[in-house]
Amino acid sequence: MHTPICDLLGIEFPIVGFSHCRDVVAAVSRAGALGVLGAVGFSPAQLEVELSRLDAAVGGRPYGIDVLLPQRFAGAEEGGGSLESLTALIPDEHRRFVDDLLERYGVPPLPDGTAVRSGMLDVSQRGVGALLDVALAHRPRLVASALGPAPDFLVDAAHRQGAVVAGLVGSRRHAERQRAAGVDLIVAQGCEAGGHTGEIGTMVLVPEVVDAVAPIPVLAAGGIGNGRQIAAAMALGAQGVWCGSVWLTTPEAETHAVVLEKMLRASSGDTVRTRATTGKPARQLRTAWTQEWDDPAHPDPLPMPLHTMLTAEAQTRVQRAASTSGSGAEQLITYFVGQVVGSMNSVRPAAQVVHDMVVEYLETAARLSLRVEA
Repeated sequence: MHTPICDLLGIEFPIVGFSHCRDVVAAVSRAGALGVLGAVGFSPAQLEVELSRLDAAVGGRPYGIDVLLPQRFAGAEEGGGSLESLTALIPDEHRRFVDDLLERYGVPPLPDGTAVRSGMLDVSQRGVGALLDVALAHRPRLVASALGPAPDFLVDAAHRQGAVVAGLVGSRRHAERQRAAGVDLIVAQGCEAGGHTGEIGTMVLVPEVVDAVAPIPVLAAGGIGNGRQIAAAMALGAQGVWCGSVWLTTPEAETHAVVLEKMLRASSGDTVRTRATTGKPARQLRTAWTQEWDDPAHPDPLPMPLHTMLTAEAQTRVQRAASTSGSGAEQLITYFVGQVVGSMNSVRPAAQVVHDMVVEYLETAARLSLRVEA
C-alpha cells in the first residue's frame, strides 16, 4: 500500500483523515495515516490550545491543518470587513425568516446568559494569516488550502517551515490554478464529498486532475470510506485518499447525538448539496433546515460569511433543543456529510476505521492481481 505520498508526508498508509475534532485527528495519525484538523472555526487563541493538545496526543506522529481561503466572499473588498460592517449587510427579511422558522418548529430561546458565537468566519488573508502563524509554530507536516488557489503568503510561509502544501479542487481548472500557485499536492474532491464541494463526480474528476497536474501527486476525495474505494482511487491514478465523512461516526468525534443517529440510519440519497448552512454549496444531511432554505418561496441563503453570522444563534438553539423532546429542532438539525453516509452504519474507533480500510484494500488488490494473472 506504500506510495510516494507516504514518504512525502512521513506516514505508513496513504490515507489522510480530515476532521474538526482534535481527538479524531490524533487517532488517525497514531494509526499510521495523517490526521488533518480543520482550523477555520477557531480563533488564533483557540487554535493554539487545540494544537498544543494535539501535539501531546499524536505521540510524535505527523498531522496537518486545513484552512479556507475563498476568492469571493462578502466583505472581500474591505479586506474581510469588521463584524459591525458585515452585520449591517444582513437584510431584515432574512432575520425575520430565521425567527419565523424557529417559531414554526417550536425551537425555544436560549437561557439567559448562554454564550453564542458571532458566526463570523474570518476567511480573509488577515484572518487566515493569523491562524497560519499559530499553526506553523507547531510545525504541521501539511497545510491544506480550500475554496481557492493557495495564496503566495501561505505557500511561502509553509515551505519555509518545511510543510507540504495541498490544494483542494473540484475541477481540472481549479487544479491547474493550484499547480500554478506552487502547491506540492492536489486533493481532487468529487461532488459526493461532504462539506464544500463542486459538481463533478470523483470517478470523472480524479483521472482528469491526475493528467492535468502530473507529476504533482494527487489524493482522491469524495465517496471514499473503505478499502475497495481506495483501490478504485489508486486505479484512477491517485497516490492516496482524503477522507472526511467516515470519521463522523467514530466515538472520538464530537458529532451531536441526534445527528449521529441520523447518519447511522441514512442512505446515500439522504444528503444534499446546498448553500443552507454556510452560504456556499456544501453537502450535508437533508433535513427540514435545508429544505426550508432551498424552497424558492423563501429568501436565498446569503453569501459567506453573512449566512453563518445570520444563523449562528439559530444553530445554537437548534443544537441545544434537539437533545430534548417537545420541539421540532430534531427535524432541523443537520451536519456536513458525504454520500458515503449510506455505508456509515456502525460506530467504530478511528484507528479501527484505518485498519479496516487497509485490510480491505490489500484484499481487493490481491483479488484483482489474481484476476489479472488468470
